[in-house]
Amino acid sequence: MKNSGKELTKAEEQVMQVLWDLENGFVKDILENLPAPKPAYNTVSTIVRILESKDFVGYEAFGKSHRYFPKISKEAYAQQITDRLVKGYFGGSIEKMLSFFVEKKNMSISDLDELLNNLKKEKE
Repeated sequence: MKNSGKELTKAEEQVMQVLWDLENGFVKDILENLPAPKPAYNTVSTIVRILESKDFVGYEAFGKSHRYFPKISKEAYAQQITDRLVKGYFGGSIEKMLSFFVEKKNMSISDLDELLNNLKKEKE
């Protein structure tokens, strides 16, 4: 996929969050579902076209209107961002990343237990 390795701006990510929730929509639908303060219609339209050029969004044409849809799942994008975070800030070590969260973000023992249980389920 062309978007592999590309990162979204904050505004692009907001639009993608709406599209992931809606599964598809016209610019007006995206605008209606964005949080306040809402950007101008033309701003959302421009962001969607940028997302299309980055290959994050596709569309179906209905005359002059376009219904947009995500070309990458939320989970796939989250995986890309997480991989980049682990490689860029923690030397590729998930252990270092988890240690950071335990030390700096007050991750609780119950959070760690839940994470460990999820990992065990994945391995089964």
